[in-house]
Amino acid sequence: MKPINEATVTFLSRSANEGFARTTAACFAAQLDPTLDEVNDVRTAVSEAVTNCIVHAYPDRLGPVTLRLRLYPDNTLEIQVKDKGVGIPDVERARQPMFTTGGAERSGMGFTIMESFMDGVKVRSTPGKGTVVTLRRRLARRLGTGM
Repeated sequence: MKPINEATVTFLSRSANEGFARTTAACFAAQLDPTLDEVNDVRTAVSEAVTNCIVHAYPDRLGPVTLRLRLYPDNTLEIQVKDKGVGIPDVERARQPMFTTGGAERSGMGFTIMESFMDGVKVRSTPGKGTVVTLRRRLARRLGTGM
């Protein structure tokens, strides 16, 4: 299915940009007139994905994070969060609750949180080359929205 709208933005893996990414995704989704709960779910999932890039993909340096947003005719919002960082050697293990490589201060719940707020989460990663996390959420069609 071809998207009806899309946008791409790239920013550095600075912690200050996590809020920028959350707000960008929420503003893009707003054209579908989502509920406040839907917006908050999207913001939370994007926050977790971008925080993973900041903490894990580039542990010793800054690097690019690309946020690619797409809307489809069936009211599905797709968000890809891509980095060119260290990659994930074992994606299945990384997706397990409580698993973290970020030290004692990290909860290891990032992927679990993303999965709880989105309809689908896909993770592709190559060690040494980076990771792409694809988040999908179908938003409720509301009366009076004419997209």
